[in-house]
Amino acid sequence: MEKLMPILTEEEREIKRQYLTSLDGVDLSFANVREFERTKHVHRLHPYLGKFIPQLVELFLKHYFKKGDWILDPFMGSGTTLIEANVLGMNSVGIEISEFNCHIAKVKTRKYNIEEVEKEIKQILHETKVFSKWLLKPQEELFPTLYKKFYKKFEVKSEYFKTWFSERAIQEIFFYRERIKEYKNQDILQVILSRAARSARQIPHYDLARPNKPVKQKYYCIKHRRICEPVEEALKFINRYSWDTIKRIKEFEKIRTSAVIKIIQGDSREVKLNNMLFDGIFTSPPYVGLIDYHDQHKYAYELFDFSNNGFKEIGSASKGRSQQAREEYQRDIIKVFQNVSKWLKPKAKIFVVVNDRDNLYPRIAEECNFSIEEIFHRPVLMRTERDNYQFSESIYYFRKI
Repeated sequence: MEKLMPILTEEEREIKRQYLTSLDGVDLSFANVREFERTKHVHRLHPYLGKFIPQLVELFLKHYFKKGDWILDPFMGSGTTLIEANVLGMNSVGIEISEFNCHIAKVKTRKYNIEEVEKEIKQILHETKVFSKWLLKPQEELFPTLYKKFYKKFEVKSEYFKTWFSERAIQEIFFYRERIKEYKNQDILQVILSRAARSARQIPHYDLARPNKPVKQKYYCIKHRRICEPVEEALKFINRYSWDTIKRIKEFEKIRTSAVIKIIQGDSREVKLNNMLFDGIFTSPPYVGLIDYHDQHKYAYELFDFSNNGFKEIGSASKGRSQQAREEYQRDIIKVFQNVSKWLKPKAKIFVVVNDRDNLYPRIAEECNFSIEEIFHRPVLMRTERDNYQFSESIYYFRKI
């Protein structure tokens, strides 16, 4: 049963909106939540610039929805809403235009044979360690006959890899990629390799999110506060993320429920959700001119045969923040919510987490026939990416009229 709320005048509601920085007594900045808690279990299986923290999703889902409800996320990203909904026993559907993002979300949410996955992750890691030793000292007689068929150097023509990676890292990455073909759980091995490739780029340690150029010489690292050297290998990251992946999948397996998780790779402006009806939405659309979502994972698109739909992105950084770009963004967001509204129940609750410094969303709500119930505000603190970009977010609470 819904909580009864006092009837407020519009003036009272406006005053209240200006100061809604907490929910159920919880500070929406989550400044007291430590980094490892923000990236609990499978939420950290692969970095993703622009995702919201799971505690925010959990708090709002718990407060406004109940077990068994159906939640839609038309801007799924890497699947945070779907995972948190599942833990709470809520069914969910996520729509995402990026094929690679869908791949990450599927790996996070899929139910695995844990023993089989652990065995495969350890085996391919062992093979890569042997190959790396041979790479450093290519004397075949020192290695088991079993592995001699693997001894070869890979000819890599990708200018991207030649620019951003050392030769050793390239060889280790492409060896691992070649071996993935021999395993059953290829999807999760691809995510391990993609995550390792991201970290193995020759870029400053503090600039993993938005690197401008490769570094080939020693540099002062503001993250470690000392002189650091460019990354020369991928193996240490493959090793680290292999063990980390096993641990995180096991952790999620203990708390996941039987609630439905469905992932749709498509454009929310036009996707059809026939025979489905949702109690609400919890989502975080792109921010105007802030992130190129496909470009941030360029290493993965170079490694694997994912289709690149970057030209379809809404509000991408490459389009800038001009008046024209903001108007186009607003039109596209309206198209999304008008489309998915067809599958929302009457009076469905819609939560939109966005940095709305251009005040675009009141008109979006009006055009989509949504009422504005509340507007929460939160500063974005304790970010895992050290790109020095500080901002605040609004959490719009709309209702379908």
